[in-house]
Amino acid sequence: MNELDVVGVRVEMPSNQPIVLLREVGGDRYLPIWIGPGEATAIAFAQQGMAPARPLTHDLFKDVLEALGEELTEVRITDLREGVFYAELVFASGVEVSARPSDAIALALRTGTPIFGSDGVLDDAGIAIPDEQEDEVEKFREFLDQISPEDFGTGPH
Repeated sequence: MNELDVVGVRVEMPSNQPIVLLREVGGDRYLPIWIGPGEATAIAFAQQGMAPARPLTHDLFKDVLEALGEELTEVRITDLREGVFYAELVFASGVEVSARPSDAIALALRTGTPIFGSDGVLDDAGIAIPDEQEDEVEKFREFLDQISPEDFGTGPH
């Protein structure tokens, strides 16, 4: 397993499909995962430290975990089969729960939980971006700094 940082979310054109971009910590691979607009909003809210007036689903899940005294210790992106990514939520109690990566990432950002990607997923779907191409990633980060969750077409419910 390789630790991953969330670079951010953006809308891929021309398909208008949101993606979340993760970066391998201590490596040069990036992992793009296509996600839904609701999850893109949830991830963007968490990255920007925005708290909706009423809890969104991922905020509610975090609050329930806290109320039950359960700690999320890590999120693992474990597999990629037929174009679909799979993830697991790993709890301090040893319980593991299958999840969509987008939901797992949104929850991890809210709880400060580390995210890991399996070697197989990074080998299959990771994109190596050497240091000399970092300016393209920097442009992506600048784009992320200017985008708001409302740009994804959904807002808090």
